[in-house]
Amino acid sequence: MHPEERLAATGIRLPAAPRPAAQYLPCVRTGNLLYVSGQGPVTAEGFVTGKVGRTIDEAGAKHAARLTGLAILSVLKQELGSLDQVVRVVKVLGMVNAAPGFNRMPAVIDGCSELFVDVFGDAGRHARSAVGVAELPFDIAVEIEAIFEVR
Repeated sequence: MHPEERLAATGIRLPAAPRPAAQYLPCVRTGNLLYVSGQGPVTAEGFVTGKVGRTIDEAGAKHAARLTGLAILSVLKQELGSLDQVVRVVKVLGMVNAAPGFNRMPAVIDGCSELFVDVFGDAGRHARSAVGVAELPFDIAVEIEAIFEVR
């Protein structure tokens, strides 16, 4: 099944692609690689914010990572016209706005990783880093960037 078919079959709806918050591009293509700039979790009400382990729990942060994955997919679709142009997810870097003592960053970023497998199947499995940081822009709960191989 192609990624666009998986989206339809699972009822996943992509939000509008977010606009950059400063002087950078949403993504850059070089050869057959597409680098997507760091994205954050956005809902109709705005950003999902807070310190994971203090003001937002692990489950809420994992959901924020899934929302961030949806934003990444929106950037991809805007750039490529179709997610069917993705050959595979290569690498994901997830940053968690972590309170001191919170160390379950991999479980949080699984929200994005699981989404990519849902959409791309085995081609959605990727190399990954998940780190905790003291602060993120606008106090967002997570920020994720990704590299894709594309046609």
